[in-house]
Amino acid sequence: MKEDLEKRIQILSEWLDESRHLVVFTWAGISTESGLPDFRAPDGISTRKDKGLAPKRLNRPWDSVEPNSGHMAIVELQKMGKLKFLISQNVDNLHLKSGIYPDLLAELHGNMTKLCCARCDNKVNKSNGMTMCQCRGKLVSSVVDFGQSLPEKDLRLSFEHSRKSDLFLVVGSSLVVTPAADMPLEALRSGAKLAIINDFFYFFY
Repeated sequence: MKEDLEKRIQILSEWLDESRHLVVFTWAGISTESGLPDFRAPDGISTRKDKGLAPKRLNRPWDSVEPNSGHMAIVELQKMGKLKFLISQNVDNLHLKSGIYPDLLAELHGNMTKLCCARCDNKVNKSNGMTMCQCRGKLVSSVVDFGQSLPEKDLRLSFEHSRKSDLFLVVGSSLVVTPAADMPLEALRSGAKLAIINDFFYFFY
């Protein structure tokens, strides 16, 4: 088992070295080491919701949650010039907090630290205390509720980069929520290599 894992790590290392358009896709699993619950873990948000239970409360302030080694590894790929785009379904702000450039990031489910203008889609920090955008539009939560449409610009850029990618790396996602779950398939159809890191490594190419 150890030898198999080492072999897979070596393969992924070679793929990263060869890649010219790397796209990374993350969900809740990447943030569990930061103390945040996984959506589909035994006591995760979705699991509790299916049981009719309320989500567990975080026992510390949200702004005290820090990026972990998984987030920082993606930042290193950015520093190396490898990362071309990061797609995340997380709302925890940890990718931006870790140092990911905003123009390389699509937050498909929004960001709990930001408000969005209902008129022009401009985003501002909640901490600013603003209730109205400069365009006079109302500022509302940027977090996407169940059943709401995903932000159009982020969704479009995510699919565009998925099709451009030569390596699509999934971290901490069970790939069950569409349309985001379709993005790795788009990458595969366009000729990219696909690596999925969850409890195990999976490779498709």
